[in-house]
Amino acid sequence: MGKSTRFDRRRFVQACLSTVALAGCNRSKPPLPEEGYLKRYDRAKLVDRRRRPITAESLQPGETYVFNYPYRATPCFLLDLGKPTETDVDLETEEGQAYRWRGGVGPGRSVVSYSAICSHRLTYPAPSVSFISYRDKPVKFKTRAEEEVRRRDVIYCCSERSVYDPAAGARVLGGPAPQPLAAIVLESDGDGTLYATGAYGGTLFQTFFDKFGFSLELQFVSGRAHDPVREEAEVVPIAEYSDHLIFCG
Repeated sequence: MGKSTRFDRRRFVQACLSTVALAGCNRSKPPLPEEGYLKRYDRAKLVDRRRRPITAESLQPGETYVFNYPYRATPCFLLDLGKPTETDVDLETEEGQAYRWRGGVGPGRSVVSYSAICSHRLTYPAPSVSFISYRDKPVKFKTRAEEEVRRRDVIYCCSERSVYDPAAGARVLGGPAPQPLAAIVLESDGDGTLYATGAYGGTLFQTFFDKFGFSLELQFVSGRAHDPVREEAEVVPIAEYSDHLIFCG
């Protein structure tokens, strides 16, 4: 009886040690998906003005493309950065909620999409004017540490000079923005057609409607600004979306 008890105890201790060892050896990055801040919306095919499907190959690197999603009046950027993005970038919303940006899509993992609503004062590309856009040429700005730098391939909001890195989940590089731009989930089918299917990170859609709802409604002859986008979302260069583009830096 005593011998059996010692044997059972030995096996139990060995099992415990094995479990601890396995836990200690598993030092890979823990899963941190968009959970908590990921919201799926209607799956919308991205198309051009002629309703031809948008693919990664049809995008011009360096161009700022705009489409409305997930609502009729919420603009988003679609960008081909011309090179692979970072992957699995850990970020935080203004409230401190952690999430992970997965990276670009397409054959070269260079295509990204973000809400075009600046996280500071909700500046956005309007039909009349846009103070925020992607800049593929070097621009000057101050980092969070007040260091003056020159850098290309950034999203620059000239309203209060907030700067974001589109290759790293729209991480804030400079200016007063309190959090990254919200990320738009992109998916593709067998022929490479791109679809918008959701958003995650610090989405500001309701705050945006609360602030600009009345003026946004005036932009539409029929329907309403917060009507959801369904089936298709038209993609255009920003110069065709906004009459005037304001650049700084």
